Amino acid sequence: MKKDLRVILSGGGTGGHIYPAIAIAHEIKTRYPEAEILFVGASDRMEMEKVPQAGYKIEGLWISGIQRKLTMSNLMFPFKLLSSLAKSRRIIREFKPDVVIGTGGFASGPLLKVANSNGIPTLIQEQNSFPGITNKLLAKQADKICAAYEEVKRFFPAEKTVITGNPVRQDLLKIDENREKALAHFGLEKDKKVVLVLGGSLGARRINQLVEANLERFKEENIQLIWQTGKLYFEEYKKYNSGLVQTHLFLNEMNLAYGAADVIISRAGAGTVSELSIVGKPVLFVPSPNVAEDHQAKNAMAVVKKNAAMMLKENELDEKFETEFFALMASEEKQEELGENIKKLALPNATARIVDEVEKLIKK
Repeated sequence: MKKDLRVILSGGGTGGHIYPAIAIAHEIKTRYPEAEILFVGASDRMEMEKVPQAGYKIEGLWISGIQRKLTMSNLMFPFKLLSSLAKSRRIIREFKPDVVIGTGGFASGPLLKVANSNGIPTLIQEQNSFPGITNKLLAKQADKICAAYEEVKRFFPAEKTVITGNPVRQDLLKIDENREKALAHFGLEKDKKVVLVLGGSLGARRINQLVEANLERFKEENIQLIWQTGKLYFEEYKKYNSGLVQTHLFLNEMNLAYGAADVIISRAGAGTVSELSIVGKPVLFVPSPNVAEDHQAKNAMAVVKKNAAMMLKENELDEKFETEFFALMASEEKQEELGENIKKLALPNATARIVDEVEKLIKK
């Protein structure tokens, strides 16, 4: 393998596209410390902050998605696309990559399109069980597609698609060994069940409302809560902080939060579902209804179909949550069954397997 390896990674808009790209970059750097790595993102999205924080250079494209209604942004889309294609041509001409990797999001569209037309090998990584529009459009010309779910094979050319899983944090592989450390970290009692509530870094209004409405029942059942309210809602819910209830704006020590939990209530973003498969604890998914193409419900359903988790949509919570969730809390047998089944879906070596595929492309 050439020592002066040059790689462009493109993906962003959400953490679900950015963090896999950063994990892939880290793995490439581990194997090839001399490699030159450049990220390309959308100039007004979170990747412009997160990628430099991770230690990589990034260039921004003037690009955004198409809204479902007529907006000024939609009217500007053709101009943004032409601008992004022109800048992508310049980036590829000047950087001269050996391979270009896309992890989804609008910025990866123009960049991989230009790479393909210049004969540069491309790989796309699809996190969801139902692919996004950008990756669907890029799949025909991509040299390799690394996916997390068997379900996506019906959307992509079978001969180019390999199931690798999604890149996840490696510190999750040993959470069972950290149980006592985790309980001590959060100041929790060993003889009481622990429920971990996750709504993402910003928070999930409906999940927070659900927890608030059931606080008395949690107390009656002597259940301890680690409740990540998220940035948008912490001020509203921090008043509930007490012996049994811990409210957190954000959880920095996710491995310890997972280690302490007996049962988890969570959104169903692709990266989260992959992490929870490795964690191997019983999960109730409450998918966000506010994401493109209902991705989260489809991700959760792929797990639920294998009897590896429970799912309630937001519009079912009032009617079903109390009955179904507290029945799960009362059944050690059901908790064990879901935990064992979700662990069978784990693909802990995803990042390494994706970079193995990158290496094959370069060797060609």
